[in-house]
Amino acid sequence: MEKLTALEQPSVRTKESTGVAEEVRWTTGASHRVSKFRLLVLGLIGLLPSFLMRPCYRWFFGYRIGKRVRIGFSIIDASQCVIEDDVQIGHLNIVVGVGQINIGDHVRIGHLNIIRGGNEVRLGRYSEIIRVNEINSIPNPDVVNPVDPRFFLGPGSIITANHKIDFTDRVEIGRRSIIGGRNSSLWTHNRQRTLPISVGDFAYVGSEIRMAPGSSIPSRCIVGIGAVITGKIDGEGYLIGGLPAKPLKELSEEDKFLVEYKTRRDLPDDV
Repeated sequence: MEKLTALEQPSVRTKESTGVAEEVRWTTGASHRVSKFRLLVLGLIGLLPSFLMRPCYRWFFGYRIGKRVRIGFSIIDASQCVIEDDVQIGHLNIVVGVGQINIGDHVRIGHLNIIRGGNEVRLGRYSEIIRVNEINSIPNPDVVNPVDPRFFLGPGSIITANHKIDFTDRVEIGRRSIIGGRNSSLWTHNRQRTLPISVGDFAYVGSEIRMAPGSSIPSRCIVGIGAVITGKIDGEGYLIGGLPAKPLKELSEEDKFLVEYKTRRDLPDDV
């Protein structure tokens, strides 16, 4: 996983004492508040063709946008935005209320995706979010622990379709992993607590899986359809399944080859 620099460390949290049994609640300020006027301007810019949209984002909002970037009829709202070269963003995507978004080179975002809230969203180079996915962080959660609302999608990794990812706390998806199939959900919060979740490198996650707060999937594993991951699973190179999920059997040499196979045909060998 990528290491954070000193300037990228989690934002400072504040404690609030209720005065009753000295219970401590943690709050995190909204990383980016969105005014109606700002949304109106962004909506109008989102209707422009890509060659006009790019300079508007640069001039009016200070976004850094690289070469050969194509953006469809979409809204991108963040306090800080960096889009590297050769990125493709399709139609009807909404990025709103994000503190900082970094989109690496050759990233592809399909259609009808929502990315909302949080302090930071980072999409590694050559990663892909295909369509109708919801990646959401609850603003100002009322919780009794510190939170780190950041979402990291590793280089060369893919999120396919109709998945829901809650990053009220940190979510990390490793290098060249796939959240595959449809209708999986990854959750970092329950009623008043959060815990981060992670998916290792070269993992394949099948349809309709559930990840509970604090759960993790090791690298080089396959997670079977309908599995429910409730905690940390140790050990690489296994088929994982069940409720609660656990390692079922070691992957064959053919399966190990497939999980490390390139996720995109244009993926460089060093990603």
